[in-house]
Amino acid sequence: MPDTPRQRETADDHEAVPPTWAELLGSEAAHEREVVTTAPIPTSRRDLREHEAERPVPRPETGSQPAFGFADPEPTRKRRRWLPWVVTPLVALLVVGGGGAAAAFMIVPDWPDRVQSLFEGPEALDYSGSGEGEAMVLIREGQIGSDVAVTLQQTGVTKTFEAFYSLLLQQDEEVTFQPGAYQLKEQMSAQAALDALLDPANRLENEVLVIEGEAIPGVFDSLAATLEIPLEEVQAAAADPAAYGLPAEATSLEGFLFPATYQFDPGTAPHDALQAMVDRSFEVLDSLGVAPEQRWNTVVLASIVQRESGNVADMAKISRVFLNRIDQGMNLQSDATVAYGTGNTDTVWTTDAERADAGNLYNTYANPGLPVGPIGNPGEDALRAAISPAEGDWLFFVPVNLATGETVFTTNGDDHYAAVEQLQQWCAESDANAAYCG
Repeated sequence: MPDTPRQRETADDHEAVPPTWAELLGSEAAHEREVVTTAPIPTSRRDLREHEAERPVPRPETGSQPAFGFADPEPTRKRRRWLPWVVTPLVALLVVGGGGAAAAFMIVPDWPDRVQSLFEGPEALDYSGSGEGEAMVLIREGQIGSDVAVTLQQTGVTKTFEAFYSLLLQQDEEVTFQPGAYQLKEQMSAQAALDALLDPANRLENEVLVIEGEAIPGVFDSLAATLEIPLEEVQAAAADPAAYGLPAEATSLEGFLFPATYQFDPGTAPHDALQAMVDRSFEVLDSLGVAPEQRWNTVVLASIVQRESGNVADMAKISRVFLNRIDQGMNLQSDATVAYGTGNTDTVWTTDAERADAGNLYNTYANPGLPVGPIGNPGEDALRAAISPAEGDWLFFVPVNLATGETVFTTNGDDHYAAVEQLQQWCAESDANAAYCG
């Protein structure tokens, strides 16, 4: 059960403190890593509804969540419990209010399209034709039809979540997908995407897809499934980071398994597959001008930027926020780092006890500076942001338009709270906006 929202007072100034996301939503909001296997995914209307009754429509994977700002309005004052993912109790309704339908706005920013469809017809929700270009899609074991619909929309295959999801619900015959990587196209109609996913020719049998921000447990699972070997063999092959040429600080391969699509011949040794991923990481770092002695800090910072950013356009600003806070002696206070240190590599939700645990060396609430290591495998955009942060003196950030992802970066607590009020006002402006806000 989620903790009851409440206001607390600091010991010295007795100011009311907004409840944290963890208090509003509870630790149950975290989701588990879903492993790629060959088990089919039920997507018939009957099975979908049975599954949806058991769990809400999912939130996006790593790398797709909006960033919400930081604590410590002033470095010299008592720290306020204002998490990077906290806005207000109102924003908590964005996730928990209204059930699965209301939660869908947090998955895909397509509610304006849905409103538009009232006037222009259902074609506003869907593309037409078989698409163009290329798009790689990863389907994992345990994902249901709504998960697949989210993935297709996020990767640019379908126009909206609703286009594909409603198509699945209309099927009279049960539809099953085999987990794995699929080669599709961008801007496909929902029907074309469904047909392509059901065509075995589009399933990439010997390929491993590493997603931006994904942590090593997910990468190892995918690699083991592709190579058709026990997970323990992959873990054993990765046990000695020094054997792969990683920086001396590395205690695992985390951060250096570069996000990309890899194709391995049957019988490839797990060490060789992992080395290919590490080599690709070094190639990208070299191409960006990162000297070997700078690789470690660059990858650590980039991994946090990857997890905290809602879109590529804001990555350089978020990088600057983190660096400004370090320069001013302010802790980063990233829930993503805390969660990683607890072993929850696919969530940013944390508890008061976890944020207070200085023994967690990834805890950037209790420990200054960067954490002791990367918290995932950053992509090239996040690496670029870590290398070349934007110019600015911001210390906070918060989205003010949940449809577009527009984010306000501020330099002090008062302006940050004003941006939070701006978000509240946006939620109240129209019925379309209110659909995002529960």
